[in-house]
Amino acid sequence: MIKIFSVVFLTVSLFGQEPFDGLTLYSPNIGGGGDITSYLIDNEMNVVNSWDHLYGAASMPYLLKDSTLIYPYRVSNPSMNSGGVGGGISKYSWEGNLLWSYEIANNTYQHHHDVEPLPNGNILVIVWEKKTDTEAAAAGRQTLDNSLNEIWSEAILELEPIGSTDVNIVWEWHVWDHLIQDYDPEVDNYGVVSEHPELQDVNYGNAGSNQGPGGPNGDWKHFNAVAYNENLDQIALSSRLHDEIYIIDHSTTSIEAAGHSGGNSGLGGDYLFRWGNPQAYDRGTNSDRLLQDQHGVNWIPEGYPGEGNLMIFNNNYTNNNSAVFEIVTPLNNNGTYDISENEPFGPVAPVWIHTGEFHTQMQGGAFRLPNGNTLITDCDDAYIFEVTSTNEVVWSFDIGGGNSFIARAQKYTSDYLGGGFPDFTIGDVNFDQNINVADILFISDMSSGYGYNPTPPADFNEDGSINISDLLLLLQSIINN
Repeated sequence: MIKIFSVVFLTVSLFGQEPFDGLTLYSPNIGGGGDITSYLIDNEMNVVNSWDHLYGAASMPYLLKDSTLIYPYRVSNPSMNSGGVGGGISKYSWEGNLLWSYEIANNTYQHHHDVEPLPNGNILVIVWEKKTDTEAAAAGRQTLDNSLNEIWSEAILELEPIGSTDVNIVWEWHVWDHLIQDYDPEVDNYGVVSEHPELQDVNYGNAGSNQGPGGPNGDWKHFNAVAYNENLDQIALSSRLHDEIYIIDHSTTSIEAAGHSGGNSGLGGDYLFRWGNPQAYDRGTNSDRLLQDQHGVNWIPEGYPGEGNLMIFNNNYTNNNSAVFEIVTPLNNNGTYDISENEPFGPVAPVWIHTGEFHTQMQGGAFRLPNGNTLITDCDDAYIFEVTSTNEVVWSFDIGGGNSFIARAQKYTSDYLGGGFPDFTIGDVNFDQNINVADILFISDMSSGYGYNPTPPADFNEDGSINISDLLLLLQSIINN
């Protein structure tokens, strides 16, 4: 009924600092035909809930306040195939029922990596956008680096779920609308790259490769994370292949997002901020690069230590170590970001770094917690750990085995769902809106200390504990009814 992995964990430090008391959500990818499941666990590794899936995770799942789960997954036949390929997004109820699913894997777009649920119920999705060699040349691209003769640009689509299998695309943003090139004055987008840090140099970096997990590809920027700031109405993005993170304006209309004016910023869909590799816009050299193959950019939430700063997982901080960066952005009172003439965007260095004996080439991520600790995921090693502001590890979780990985994990407050659980009926232990023998089996596991952590609907006699009395009373109630 419940899958339990071997775990190693540390919950209290020698110096008295403690892990944040919360619920950790993760979706392991397990080689060799293992289970495809998302897990929600407490600090003692008890499984609070789990969701079974048909397909492996493309990145991290998200738990919503109404107890539903958003899960990006890998489709069987992607239209564009490279590292981090996905293709589908599903929504599940707390009980594990599939409520909605939609796939983006067509000749124009292919979802990959991350998604971001929005407060209005919509979902931001990262997609590759296929461009032909003819389109690339017309935009000023000099060369392609793959036998497909394609370049896969990037776009962000905002999906409004409709019914159980459909969507409306209510907002969109495309890198291809914000290009500059200094190669050919006779074609589009010609200008001086260093004078336009708000635009993307179409000739920066390779346009794909003839080698990769799915064969030849046109992957140019390789976005791998998307995050949303409701207060600013802005979106943060991470590009692994260009070693940069970006911020764009979400307050625009789709038409404004395709141009250079409009929205709260007045800058349309141009980059408001970029950081990590100023040589990408001719305001630095390789020695000025601060990021290398990074993943997992997100804002620190309001009310948390460091609120408003950005967290970044820097995969190749050194040759053998990853690191987590916290940076303070040069945000001004107008909601835009200061930059000096002929200089790159600041800051010159992170305000906080955690590094050590962890390293992952794939994915990975970090999230600040309400008590100031930071939850970090080492993807390749399927290892999740929590550190204090003074870099002390106070909690860790390792699913074991050498053929597993976890893209990123998040930790939610214990009362995130209103006491930790959605609305329930006493006796409906598995939240399936039926009271039957399955609920008896769950109470049996809980009372014996195996499987699920005790949950409120299992306390049938409402005495504050789960034991054999609750099982017998539930059995009697089922027989009598």
